[in-house]
Amino acid sequence: MTRARQAVGAYGERLAVRHLEEAGMVVLARNWRCADGELDIVARDGSVTVFCEVKTRRTDGYGPAAAAVAGRKQRRLRRLAARWLATCADPPGEVRFDVVSVHPQPRGAARIDHLRGAFQ
Repeated sequence: MTRARQAVGAYGERLAVRHLEEAGMVVLARNWRCADGELDIVARDGSVTVFCEVKTRRTDGYGPAAAAVAGRKQRRLRRLAARWLATCADPPGEVRFDVVSVHPQPRGAARIDHLRGAFQ
């Protein structure tokens, strides 16, 4: 991955964290890694643990950002979530998978779309 793409991704994740915190969620982990991959954000929304995938797109040329989280990516996120939960001394009961799409704008604030319960 190029540095420019990494910078765009890091920017999107910072905005996503701010958005989630402003929505009242508590961020538990950012960029959690294990041998199987990485979770962008793990947060708590009340009593629910939320595994949040962040997609930052400068254009919609490849379709909506949330559409990139399908099939294989969803299965991988479920596996990563199970690994993260296995590290918890007191694992939560309810889990949700969200997708936050960040769309930087040429002028002004980025547009943020938060899809709660994007998949099971």
